[in-house]
Amino acid sequence: MGKEKILHLVFGIFGNATGLFLFLAPTVTFKRIITNKSTEQFSGIPYVMTLLNCLLAAWYGMPFISPNNILVSAINGTGVVIESIYVLIFLIYAPKKEKGKILGLLLLILAIFTTVALVSILAFRGHDNLKKLFCGIAATLFSIIMYASPLSVMRLVIKTKSVEYMPFLLSLFVFLCGTSWLIYGLIGKDMFIYIPNGFGCLLGTMQLSIYAIYRGKKGEIKKLPSAEMGLAKSNYFQNGQS
Repeated sequence: MGKEKILHLVFGIFGNATGLFLFLAPTVTFKRIITNKSTEQFSGIPYVMTLLNCLLAAWYGMPFISPNNILVSAINGTGVVIESIYVLIFLIYAPKKEKGKILGLLLLILAIFTTVALVSILAFRGHDNLKKLFCGIAATLFSIIMYASPLSVMRLVIKTKSVEYMPFLLSLFVFLCGTSWLIYGLIGKDMFIYIPNGFGCLLGTMQLSIYAIYRGKKGEIKKLPSAEMGLAKSNYFQNGQS
């Protein structure tokens, strides 16, 4: 095994480890939901959207779509299982109105994934490059959307001058995960991996920079709307991207 392949494997494994940490980060939130038997002001949208991202990324990493990217499928396949559990818990404890909204969104994202999968298999049969291009664009688009979701938390930190809802370890792992997959994609010369994760690396750097600026400040003593706070927390914890 050449040096390049070894590095490719090493960064893929490291990306799996940091990605798993990010997928498991919301367990604290869901432990609270189960204990209180209520979703309170938390939003379920980030978890449903992350499920779609994981489905598309896991599909893209399959050998018949994108050779030599089985580690991408491994972590995102794990993400599919974890995010499905989160969504199920949310549906159990959410109010009736919120439950209907999340269920509708879930059916939509499943329809999107099914369409992408069927088109890639049926419409691009025998056209491997077009198949990879189609699935790669779909996975990249939603991966960038997922990485961008913590922007609401960064805005909240700047607004309140408090890092309470942007823990250092999570910010660090967002950076490490994005960086690991960025390097993995560069080594493998796969633009559909290094482009979205380059964006994730940049977002992680921004989070760490903002944390460094505001970590020593107590913040403004003012209460933000609970809905805004809940959405911000949910948006932050969803980012376990591929």
